[in-house]
Amino acid sequence: MNHQRFALTPGEPAGIGPDLCLLLAAYAQPHPLIAITSRDLLLERAAQLGVAVTLLPVSDDALPNVPAPAGSLYVWDTPVARPVVAGQLDTANAAFVLQTLTRAGQGCLDGHFAGMITAPVHKGVINESGIAFSGHTEFLAELTGTAQVVMMLATRGLRVALVTTHLPLREVADAITAERLERVTRILHADLQTKFGIASPRILVCGLNPHAGEGGHLGTEELDIIEPTLARLRSEGMDLRGPLPADTLFTPKYLEHCDAVLAMYHDQGLPVLKYKGFGAALNVTLGLPIIRTSVDHGTALDLAGTGRIDTGSLQVALETAYQMAETHL
Repeated sequence: MNHQRFALTPGEPAGIGPDLCLLLAAYAQPHPLIAITSRDLLLERAAQLGVAVTLLPVSDDALPNVPAPAGSLYVWDTPVARPVVAGQLDTANAAFVLQTLTRAGQGCLDGHFAGMITAPVHKGVINESGIAFSGHTEFLAELTGTAQVVMMLATRGLRVALVTTHLPLREVADAITAERLERVTRILHADLQTKFGIASPRILVCGLNPHAGEGGHLGTEELDIIEPTLARLRSEGMDLRGPLPADTLFTPKYLEHCDAVLAMYHDQGLPVLKYKGFGAALNVTLGLPIIRTSVDHGTALDLAGTGRIDTGSLQVALETAYQMAETHL
């Protein structure tokens, strides 16, 4: 029986990504999961953690069709430029991080992998190495030739997508145009259908201003941009509720009847999601021609090599990628 394969990238080698891979190897996965990273790095980190693991070598012309047994991990060896010390960043290994992402992303495009799951990278050290890098999302958008992607975080019982992502607050209102709102809503709606198997997605849309503008008394973006755009998309058959005040939208009365929330900016929606799903949330990049999920936490350099970490977010990222791939067949 052939299984769908998945790629796992451990991200920053000095962070907890390699640790997560090793701890994950203790459990049998339902699909072949291939860690694209340095074999030597994993062996060194396993010795540091006191973890017994069998590393099974694979390559692009010899990919497995059956899951690895518990206690073992498939590894597509991708050497680091310089030996890694847990917790200590090294610009010499920045290109290695991007090579692992390229191998995983291209493997998805070529049909070798059904999806990719990413552990956290450290943007700062990559940029300090002289490589312009703004994040996984933008890197994968360029690799796959995707003009517009959407960031969505999810945990059990809640999905939150964002119209704007990493912007200073004073720039957010100007960035919320009818064109951007329409593009993001269309991508969210389409991927909920094709990648999550929801035939008629119900989406709650936040207003930008307090009380969703209170009829124009607390800002006019709802009247001028958000409401007309939602009305136009509703006329095509989309089930969009809003714009609703964010402080009341995130209550059981509304959330139990929706498939996703569309927030206008990063800190409008994500604090609620992270409070609800702390340690068990994931990041999904919508709009790509491939499946990509990620953990919702950082590199945690201070915890690398200590064993004091939780694989909860990675487990949810894996489960979600598997479910999306089944739906996306």
